[in-house]
Amino acid sequence: MLIQRRKKKEIRRAGVRQRIRRRVRGTAQRPRLVVFRSDRHLHLQVIDDVEGKTLVSLSTQESSFKEQGFKHGATVPAASAAGKMLGERAKAAGIGKVVFDRGGYAYHGRVRAVADAAREVGLEF
Repeated sequence: MLIQRRKKKEIRRAGVRQRIRRRVRGTAQRPRLVVFRSDRHLHLQVIDDVEGKTLVSLSTQESSFKEQGFKHGATVPAASAAGKMLGERAKAAGIGKVVFDRGGYAYHGRVRAVADAAREVGLEF
């Protein structure tokens, strides 16, 4: 029963993700900020879809992130810190504007914390 419920949820998220990806495209001037959320970690990427290249990335598994005192990225404060770090890396790479791709997840909790923190640093959505 639990496996069926989880599988159903994954299939639904995949459909939502496909609908979002149809509308959201990243370019060199305005790349796409992608959020992937697992049970214990977050993976964030800024992608130029035209070139097919990742311009900036961050994972809560990186040692530079863990130095801030977070054991894993499954909390809202950790997601906020990850968003700030990604925003700073994007600014350093010369990226000022991005398109936000929530990856099929609800804009709530960790996903919202990433977006808000990136905006605080100065990224425009």
